[in-house]
Amino acid sequence: MKIKDHFSPAEIKQFSRRSDLLGWISVATNWAIIALAFLLVARWPNPLTIIFSMVLLGGRHLGLGVLMHECGHGTLFRSKKLNRLVGIWLCAAPVMYRLEDYMSNHLSHHSKAGTDADPDRYRYQDYPVEKKSLQRKLLRDISGQTTFNFLETSLKRNQVIRTSGKGKKVVDYRQLISRFHAPIIMNSLLLLLLAWFGFAELYLLWLAAYFSIYMVFSRIRNLAEHACVPDLFDPDPMRHTRTMVASWWERLTFAPNCVNYHLEHHLLPSVPKYRLASFHLALKEKGLLDNADIGSGYLAFIRRLIIQPQSD
Repeated sequence: MKIKDHFSPAEIKQFSRRSDLLGWISVATNWAIIALAFLLVARWPNPLTIIFSMVLLGGRHLGLGVLMHECGHGTLFRSKKLNRLVGIWLCAAPVMYRLEDYMSNHLSHHSKAGTDADPDRYRYQDYPVEKKSLQRKLLRDISGQTTFNFLETSLKRNQVIRTSGKGKKVVDYRQLISRFHAPIIMNSLLLLLLAWFGFAELYLLWLAAYFSIYMVFSRIRNLAEHACVPDLFDPDPMRHTRTMVASWWERLTFAPNCVNYHLEHHLLPSVPKYRLASFHLALKEKGLLDNADIGSGYLAFIRRLIIQPQSD
């Protein structure tokens, strides 16, 4: 489906309007939730607040990743410079991403979705799977293995190999540190800020959520977008992409920052995250979503990822 066949240039321009105010509100809201998560444990340290705070932080790790994605598309703010500045320092760096690495892969995903060349296809092409297979994947997520694999891959991708004076091939660690200067600086600043308030140990919560709950949320979110769709190899986004209707608590966990409107994002990537809900309603009013795959509830969706036993 081509959006230009159903919406006028003026309507598309309206949906694609950027707002610096709404962009800053988005960033501030995510960091306010992060601050709240730390405050809860600082004020009432007990197992219940620790678990609840880790859930909030895991959702915000994903939330910052979504805002990084918005900045990479140039849709969160009006200027390219501000999108890049905020995207690198306040969104990507705290969760150990490099904006350039992410977008080089993501833009290819957009252009090649629905084909064998989609670089993200390996993440969801084999679903549904056996229940035990999904359990193993989630266990790797919650145990930190997925995060370690991600960091290892990211470091290897950014390695610069040079020839030493003895003719040996060695990693240029100065270059590697230079490429990851933003994540190093921002995580160091977060630790120092917590220490300044007298709660340096709370940085462990940040790391614990990053190495566990965040990856669970990220996996389910990713699968909800493209796994078990009507036709993964159809070039039409209506066939290879899904939108999820998310409840309030799912917007804190699996679907922060309107990332659940993924079909809308593929149909018109120029729409900022704070206008995706309006775009969704406009599509619905025109009847364009009547045959789309619209999911309801992430926990219910998990059942679709599992091969169900055949009934007699």
